Amino acid sequence: MGFELISLSIIGKACAFLTAVTWAMALVLFKKSTESLSPIALNLFKNVVGLVLLIATLAFAPLFWTSESISAVMAHPLTDHAILIVSGVIGIALADTLFLHALDLVGVGILSIVDCLYSPFVILFSLLILPEYLSLSLVVGASLILVGVFASSRHTPPPNRTKGQLIAGILLGALAMALMAIGIVAAKLVLEGGDYPLVWATTMRLGAGSIALAIYMAGSPHRSALWKSFRPSASWRVSVPASVLGTYVAMLFWVAGFKYAPASVVSVLNQMSVIFATLFAALILKEALTLRKVIALTLAFTGALIVSLGPSLEAWGMGGG
Repeated sequence: MGFELISLSIIGKACAFLTAVTWAMALVLFKKSTESLSPIALNLFKNVVGLVLLIATLAFAPLFWTSESISAVMAHPLTDHAILIVSGVIGIALADTLFLHALDLVGVGILSIVDCLYSPFVILFSLLILPEYLSLSLVVGASLILVGVFASSRHTPPPNRTKGQLIAGILLGALAMALMAIGIVAAKLVLEGGDYPLVWATTMRLGAGSIALAIYMAGSPHRSALWKSFRPSASWRVSVPASVLGTYVAMLFWVAGFKYAPASVVSVLNQMSVIFATLFAALILKEALTLRKVIALTLAFTGALIVSLGPSLEAWGMGGG
């Protein structure tokens, strides 16, 4: 049993690291996609692509994993399904739309700094929802992240963006991180038991978020323009690979990480996406990698490390003493 738990933990950590790499690449591609698609249209488009792939996966999953059968899902109480549905609406329909708005306004580099708020938000909501406790490392780490985020607001706005749009993008990004954290911590209430089917949980969250977005778009006065994202066009050369990486591959890795490993450890490994995203943005999008941006990113990432690993180090220190 002990060896099995260690193996699952290693799998969870590996999935969390792969989430960082795949999400960073997807983020760069999503940024290019926002040049031709509105954030809400792009969000629904990526969700539908991911949902189609997940449903296809579910069709074959029971052949390899009996835990992914429909009977395994139906064995769970309605409250579990309801939590995952609400988690999807908050963490995907709302958070992802705000995130893509922020990405369009500030670019990958600056949003990567704001993205570091994800770890303290996960820990903060874990304090409120899960049996975790407030620590000195959370206070210190979150303070460093906030300093890094505030420093990012002093950057020169991206081309064709004003200072006001830069600050608005940072605030939208921060709100997106908070909603994303609420969504995944709520989902962990269901997932941490270990027996809820992983692919089904991911599909249910994504499906709920997609339905919520579709309902909104159906009632929007701009719905005709929004639905154009589903017509084959040159933009698909970027938006389709971005959706496959960001909404299917990265999401499966992300949920698997939280299912098999502690939330605090997973959140810091996820946070490594900020480093990969900044590098990819400089190499592919030619975003400027200024000294101010490097300093802000270093502060924010250091804070994320302290927030995520601090409690474990404190416990180890007390045990060693």
